[in-house]
Amino acid sequence: MLDYNVPGGKLNRGLSVIDSYKLLKEGKELTEDEVFLASALGWCIEWLQAYFLVLDDIMDNSHIRRGQLCWFRVPKVGMIAANDSVLLRNHIPRILKKHFREKAYYVDLLDLFNEVEFQTASGQMIDLITTLEGEKDLSKYSLSLHRRIVQYKTAYYSFYLPVACALLMAGENLDNHIDVKNILIDMGIYFQVQDDYLDSFGEPEKVGKIGTDIEDFKCSWLVVKALERCSEEQKKILFAHYGKADAADVAKVKALYHELDLQGVFAEYESKSYEKLTSCIEAHPSKAVQSVLKSFLGKIYKRQK
Repeated sequence: MLDYNVPGGKLNRGLSVIDSYKLLKEGKELTEDEVFLASALGWCIEWLQAYFLVLDDIMDNSHIRRGQLCWFRVPKVGMIAANDSVLLRNHIPRILKKHFREKAYYVDLLDLFNEVEFQTASGQMIDLITTLEGEKDLSKYSLSLHRRIVQYKTAYYSFYLPVACALLMAGENLDNHIDVKNILIDMGIYFQVQDDYLDSFGEPEKVGKIGTDIEDFKCSWLVVKALERCSEEQKKILFAHYGKADAADVAKVKALYHELDLQGVFAEYESKSYEKLTSCIEAHPSKAVQSVLKSFLGKIYKRQK
């Protein structure tokens, strides 16, 4: 179960802990112990990710994850996957206790993981109650709702958490780095907008999964932008076909996205976000922190998967 669910992704979040810690040490050679501890924290984030994904796939009734069957769809697994996710989650405090118990920042680490898990689950809740069966109402969808879902569901654990782990390891107090947190949250929102875009416009072979945002009636950035740009006639098409599982309905929505030139809208959004993030990063007083944030941005800018 662990081999199937934990290591199969791109491991970006886990690797980011080590990369960020190296940059915070400003070129000093890391000891073997430091590399090990940073790696252990990276794996804790990957365990957290695995726990979320196993449950997320059940909730969304998904089929493919990371190029293989979702865990609950594997023969003889089924709903045992729900208990497996609890086991995945429980590995985190066990790993932290084993390797960080004697560290001055041990309690801060526990707090950080608990807080980020709460934020992510809250984001997932807002996402799920927005797409409730029988409550489907596209007119509720807005950029501010999208931002709220994304900030909590993705940005905290994918962007803030790896850097916060590295800052704690480097002896920093997280309360002194609220500006870093805000930049990383904005980066996480930009990352999710890319994800929403790739869900409809990406190539499944490259992306590693088949997008289902349209069928799932998700409050995706694309549908919010489509609603902003639609004529009354186009709006009728969107309302009639969004959130339907039939391939013909999905094709109609995608055709409308092309008609509204959402590719162009996204390209403009991407370059503006990049400029804004770069100027916020360059305003940060610490060169080491700047390099951490720039390396993050470099990894996601114009990504294809």
